[in-house]
Amino acid sequence: MSLETLGLFPEILKALKEKGYESATPIQKVLIPAMFTHRDIMAGAQTGTGKTAGFSLPILQELTKRFKDGQHYPKAVILVPTRELAKQVHESIETYGKYLPLKSTVLYGGSNLTAQANRLKAGVDIIVATSGRLLEHIGQKNVNLESVDYLVLDEADTILDMGFVHEVSKILQHLPQRRQNIFISATLSGSVKRLAEQILHRPKLIEVDSMGTSAHSVEQVVYPVEKEKKNELLSYLIGSRNYKQVLVFIRKKELADEVAKELNLSGLKTSVIHGDRSSGERSRALEGFREGKVRVLVATDIAARGLDIPALEVVINYDIPHVTGDYIHRIGRTGRAGAKGLAITLISPSETVALKDVERLLGKSIPQEELEGYAPKVTVKQRGARKTTDHKKKTHGAFGKKKKSSGAPTKKKRKTTKRDGFKAFDAAKPKDEKKNKKGRDRR
Repeated sequence: MSLETLGLFPEILKALKEKGYESATPIQKVLIPAMFTHRDIMAGAQTGTGKTAGFSLPILQELTKRFKDGQHYPKAVILVPTRELAKQVHESIETYGKYLPLKSTVLYGGSNLTAQANRLKAGVDIIVATSGRLLEHIGQKNVNLESVDYLVLDEADTILDMGFVHEVSKILQHLPQRRQNIFISATLSGSVKRLAEQILHRPKLIEVDSMGTSAHSVEQVVYPVEKEKKNELLSYLIGSRNYKQVLVFIRKKELADEVAKELNLSGLKTSVIHGDRSSGERSRALEGFREGKVRVLVATDIAARGLDIPALEVVINYDIPHVTGDYIHRIGRTGRAGAKGLAITLISPSETVALKDVERLLGKSIPQEELEGYAPKVTVKQRGARKTTDHKKKTHGAFGKKKKSSGAPTKKKRKTTKRDGFKAFDAAKPKDEKKNKKGRDRR
């Protein structure tokens, strides 16, 4: 379907054409018309399918219709979980609305608070923000949200997973009751639906493809490997297969730093981004990766939602994420906009259960390949005390009592009684006393 058939303004279509967008994606075909109805919406679609344009284009068009010269005040708030995603969404809105009279800004932690406050006071129509930083500005009275018409929770499942729901609840107290609410998520989990019940009013549910499935354009493969050999295998895969640009996901920040160091020592130019890195460090690392100055970018899951690298071909999961649903967001960084992608996952023996959870989410098994020298050794586990069939069991019973070695079966010992005691006493008496007793008994 052409974007021109969706009723968008010529100024918006011109900006989209310059960006190279001509056809609407499946989620955009459904979401854009639904946005124009002004109903609350809960939408779910795979990562990289154009959800940002799906909700932002109608907002840009509707706000332009109502815009009056010089009246710039917050009319739309878009909440996101990470600073990377905040910057990405804001850049998209700036691109789509370049020929419109609207102003937008982005608010996130790690950036100068005063500079952000000055932009807010100068007047903006659309705010893209992380919840914590927006609350700071509300607390300092830098922004008034009483006239907001649109509230968007982008990547709502991540906002919940990262524990930002309480901050969102506080922000809701500063918004007007009458507004259009939009929940956007790659997976519509039970927690997202429960939150939606509290905020949305009779929402329209939009689902494109099965929730929890990965893009069809992404080839997935699992490599079993000993935990101690993961770094070695990672370097081998990138080097031997000559991958030009690789995004590596790791759960823990400390491990991410360690792996990045090892890759650099192997001759693979690598940068790393995670929560402990400053905003400037993360921006420089991402920019270097996008420009091809850095071959490998190592990232934790906090950055999985906001990374948009055009034509990224390879994603490697160094481990399985803490939250199973994050696997979808990880591999969604490749194979975007219909392009082909490859998602590799390294699995140690201790992660097999977590892998099963991922496969259950996907609704299918992921093919496995073993590389000689890296695959874990298979050991046959036996139950009980016996280690081999030739080994004779030397103990028995719950408390490990020794078993008699050999010989004929012994008779079961009779229980002793008082009479046995008397017999033993009589046997110990002198013979003369025994005879006298018999004589007395005959009398």
